[in-house]
Amino acid sequence: MGKKRKLQRFAENKTFPHLFQLTYQESLKGFSLQGNWKNTFFGNQSPLVLELGCGKGDYTVGLAGIESAKNYIGIDIKGARLWRGAKTVEESGMTNVAFIRTRIELIERFFGAEEVDEIWITFPDPHPRNSRAKKRLTHPAFLNRYRQLLAPKHAIHLKTDNPELYHFTLNTLRYNGLEPEVAISDLYHSSYTGLAAGIQTFYEQRWLEEGRTIHYLKFCLDVSKQVHVFEEQAGEN
Repeated sequence: MGKKRKLQRFAENKTFPHLFQLTYQESLKGFSLQGNWKNTFFGNQSPLVLELGCGKGDYTVGLAGIESAKNYIGIDIKGARLWRGAKTVEESGMTNVAFIRTRIELIERFFGAEEVDEIWITFPDPHPRNSRAKKRLTHPAFLNRYRQLLAPKHAIHLKTDNPELYHFTLNTLRYNGLEPEVAISDLYHSSYTGLAAGIQTFYEQRWLEEGRTIHYLKFCLDVSKQVHVFEEQAGEN
């Protein structure tokens, strides 16, 4: 993408009432809608669903269109990507979608305790090097952040084309006594017919054409207990 086009998107992002952008320092102070998204922004008590690392918002917008009785928020740090999702929402007139431009490391600054009912993590960077494991969005460091925000009856979805990330997450869950509700190592060659199989991003379609396998997990955390690092992972360098 050219620099001029990117700057145009950044400028238009500032005009979207459903796209929130805070500086790092502003984020550290906490967000005005923290704990009040349903009442203040969406004006209802419908379930609140997050897509982390949403990119262009394909899943955020797609799910919100299918499940209009839920509120959706896509989160990403890339403003030029978020523009596409925010623009689609503006053009379609959808009222159950918002976006936040921030780092996932700051997520607890934007949401209150038990405010989030569901989380989608769709094709995140797998950070394959062991030295970068803590940056994986399903590492215990992140799961414990989510745990602070999740309602008791919640769900977390992971969809990835990376088998190492899939097994990393599965091992982490089982080490902590958490058995996933759904664990599928080859989504599109299974009998599963849920939402995870119903929406495909642009890149996912490309990967499927390349013959890649898509993995899917659906699980819950015990919000009362800390998630610990799988002992074999803890010893990695």
